Amino acid sequence: MAELHKFIFDGLPVRGMLVRLTSSWREVLARRSNSGDAFAPEVHALLGEMAAAGVLMQSNIRFNGALVLQVYGDGPVKLAVAEVQDDLAFRVTAKVVGEVPEGARLEAMVNLHGQGRCAITLDPKDKRAGQQAYQGVVALHGDRREPLQQLSEVLEHYMLQSEQLDTRLILAANDEVAAGLLIQRLPVQGAGNLETAVRNEDRIGLDEAYRRIALLAGTLTRDELLTLDADTLLRRLFWEEPLRRFAPMQGEAGPRFVCSCSRARVGTMLKSLGREEIDGIITEQGRVEIGCDFCGAKYHFDPVDVGELFTAPSKQAPGSTATH
Repeated sequence: MAELHKFIFDGLPVRGMLVRLTSSWREVLARRSNSGDAFAPEVHALLGEMAAAGVLMQSNIRFNGALVLQVYGDGPVKLAVAEVQDDLAFRVTAKVVGEVPEGARLEAMVNLHGQGRCAITLDPKDKRAGQQAYQGVVALHGDRREPLQQLSEVLEHYMLQSEQLDTRLILAANDEVAAGLLIQRLPVQGAGNLETAVRNEDRIGLDEAYRRIALLAGTLTRDELLTLDADTLLRRLFWEEPLRRFAPMQGEAGPRFVCSCSRARVGTMLKSLGREEIDGIITEQGRVEIGCDFCGAKYHFDPVDVGELFTAPSKQAPGSTATH
């Protein structure tokens, strides 16, 4: 189960979203644990926050394609990734190369020597010829070069730079729930031209209604975000504000864990490596084993499977299952 709630404040230039990933998030962690690739709790928390943030950002911009949020650097967590499709299907993974200290925050996990970066990539679903994915990158430090300790701070900084819009983002995750609350000042009315962009930038930090609502959002504690249902949370925060909510997005219309890996895709990847290299692995190990970094699924190819991979379909024996 997961749910996304969108809302606005009537008569005020402020919008918001609240996401709660519950059973879908637990499924992600269960798959990792069952595959023997479980991460430290601190990494779980980072990936959960990234999943919640990715859903909020994808829903906010309504991009026709994949939004990929990456945090990478020179700490024990070399890379963490959250991918959210336009239908809000999400998946996450990380590459951990060292021991993660207990209670480690963003700097200790990713940004030990100031080399950490956050990248957001928008990869179009139907690319035109020559079209490239858009990517924005920011460092994991603030305006005074101070290391940022929370992913929410990094993303607030990114959105202020990229959209010239004030944003308040609160994230939290544990092994049961991944959740996030986003409050954003609405852009000024009019066409998306240079004048509009300048007017948006000129309003940064000046709108009283946004500042008041963002201040209320900032009183939300981590425990409240993780434990309170949407109705209770929004009522507790904004009971004096003209809040108007829309129907929640859940089930197949809402955020949910989906992994696009398959035996066929793995087979295609193995073919791209070439017969000689794959036969070398078979000789050394007896079979080829490929694990999906996102969901932990294991795919095995024995010598017969490999032989069928490199045999034209018209010459394969009936009932072949090499790429299924």
